[in-house]
Amino acid sequence: MTTADGEPIASITDATLADIAGNGIWRGASLDINPSVLAVARALLAAVQGTAPAGTLPEELQELVAGVRRRAEVTLQRVPMAEAVSLSAFAIKQNASEPRPVVIVPAGWNPYGWLPFMAGYLSLAVRGYHVLAYTPRGIGKPGLVSTSEGFIDVAGPVDWADGSKVIDHVQAQFAPSKVGFMGVSYGSGISQLVAAHDRKDRVAAVAALSTWGNLATSLYDNGTRHEEAVRKLIEFTGGAEEEKFDEKTRRILQDFRDGRNMEGVVAWGTERSPETYVDITNARGIPTFYSNTWHESLFPVGEAIAVFEKLTPPKHLNLWIGDHGAPEGAGITGVLTGVAFPGLLTPTREAYAWLDHHLLGEANEVPDWPVVNSQVMFTYETTPAVGGGRRITAPARREPLPSWTDATTATEAWYLNGNGGNGDGTLSDKPSTGWSRDFTAGHETSATAMDDIMETGQKEWFGNPKRYDPAGFERTRMLVWSTEELAGGRRIRGTARLRLTVRIEEAGAATLVAYLFDIAPDGSARIITHEPFTATGLSAHTDRTVSWRLQPTAYDLPNGHRLALVVNSRDKLYAFTGTQGGTTTISSPIGEEAILELPLG
Repeated sequence: MTTADGEPIASITDATLADIAGNGIWRGASLDINPSVLAVARALLAAVQGTAPAGTLPEELQELVAGVRRRAEVTLQRVPMAEAVSLSAFAIKQNASEPRPVVIVPAGWNPYGWLPFMAGYLSLAVRGYHVLAYTPRGIGKPGLVSTSEGFIDVAGPVDWADGSKVIDHVQAQFAPSKVGFMGVSYGSGISQLVAAHDRKDRVAAVAALSTWGNLATSLYDNGTRHEEAVRKLIEFTGGAEEEKFDEKTRRILQDFRDGRNMEGVVAWGTERSPETYVDITNARGIPTFYSNTWHESLFPVGEAIAVFEKLTPPKHLNLWIGDHGAPEGAGITGVLTGVAFPGLLTPTREAYAWLDHHLLGEANEVPDWPVVNSQVMFTYETTPAVGGGRRITAPARREPLPSWTDATTATEAWYLNGNGGNGDGTLSDKPSTGWSRDFTAGHETSATAMDDIMETGQKEWFGNPKRYDPAGFERTRMLVWSTEELAGGRRIRGTARLRLTVRIEEAGAATLVAYLFDIAPDGSARIITHEPFTATGLSAHTDRTVSWRLQPTAYDLPNGHRLALVVNSRDKLYAFTGTQGGTTTISSPIGEEAILELPLG
């Protein structure tokens, strides 16, 4: 037996679900979807259509499918759009006499369109919703039933218009009582943008998971291009770049790669940013649920928080350990019980609860939620797992907050000391001036934000944060400063700020990447946060003082650990701008002392 795409329908076992629950939805450094996710999705699609062989699904998924088939009808559809384009859609229509709300789910950016998250659609259906999941135009591998026609508009005006036409379509088919949107990743941004631009103001609530608020700053911030994320996404559409993007978009992408016309790139990204239209969202009063992760590699958490703070309707923000899509992955791909660890399914369940309250009118716990719920990094309890690694036995602590700004209650100043140019520098509570230290620029080092986009952070979510070896850091290619062992540790909450003075040998630009590490007594380290900065228009042998903010964080530095600051010039995530092999000098002049301002809470 095969699916509509000709793929075999695999028999799903508890081991298949355990693979998703224990390893996540992403697989490999090349960025792909875990084959177990696709196997479950295809089996669920066949089962809910009534074409799966007996015994294909384990009991928990059999019950989910049976619950949908008892109460609803499912269809595969093509939804017509402008320019003779049709979008692939999967629809679930409730067999109810009274009007029911509909949840529209624009698919995330992946070669399989709406297919991987079948379990999420079925879960919404058994809660009483009509569901229409669709693949935004241009996304998907040729020949798949879940692939849509047209060119990818990257959440632009064409996608907004498509979203409104999808609403027209579901109103004609379902006559829903209310319309809500839920999306993960790309679909989360489209959800917000459709809600803000639908001319009839028909969107009653949005759940935006692993979301972005500003696409422009996700691509380019602090003068630095987020090169690796863009490269990975272009490769993850389901086809070649020239087949997936029109000429105008390809020019933008090439400008980005070449580092030219960045004003045009920023304008293009700004047009596609929910932040640009936050006044409309506020005026319409659209209840909006956000989630993001501390080590997010596609849409950095800082921009998402900044936009969330501007929202005035009912709102909620969940901040999780890990990286893009990892917290929500298990719940929307077929894991219905927390077989991996307690709290595994909380991110998805809370998104459903948000929709239940605002679309179904359910009197649940949502009105009592804090505005922000912040998970503190690596505060989970773990035990050794069979086959290696660690397994979470108790979830990480979450801290309720009335707003993200309330996370920071104090700031601690740590001054960078040159230490006479010998060995690592120190961080102390007294200003230090008159020193300079240099390193060779243009080389990647073992002090890096992550090994692989999404994969490294996904391991964090499952209890296995990357361990660094600071003793092996390449000192000729970076500079290191650290504190003494800190009695009582530190509750780091908020956004750290770094100021230092930079000088280069040849006129031009210099990329600097700053990292904060937690160094344990045994010498191993974990990353707390990081952020790049590129200074342009530098004159040769001339000092310039620069400052920038690192990504926000919630991290408990344990008693007796040391805080370390590392500055290098190159990370695989970002474009390097400068002279390969050139010398970069860092100094601390009087009046502009080099300083790390550490947020505490």
